Amino acid sequence: MASYIVALLCVFGLAVGQILFKLSANLFTTSGTLLSLKPMSALFSAIALYGVTSLAWVWVLQRTQLGKVYPLMALAFVFVPLASYFLFGERFNITYCIGVIMIVIGVILTSLA
Repeated sequence: MASYIVALLCVFGLAVGQILFKLSANLFTTSGTLLSLKPMSALFSAIALYGVTSLAWVWVLQRTQLGKVYPLMALAFVFVPLASYFLFGERFNITYCIGVIMIVIGVILTSLA
């Protein structure tokens, strides 16, 4: 059970990393230079978070079958768009929303197997 909780934290960490990458890209665009402190901070934070998340994922894989836990990674396709909607004002059409619902159903079904 603990490995599934850590796996979900890994998925959340990867989603936050993607948001930090997007924030970094936006800040690079605004600053107009690659040497600005704010975009570099966001970029290095994302890279550090990916590193920690990777180590945690290895811990999960030591305790769980890859085929059982990997479907949880699909939840990143839910978390990232939700965060981008609230943080960056990105919009999605109904077809996209239906696809996200199908991903959630798929993750639930594979977790029950």
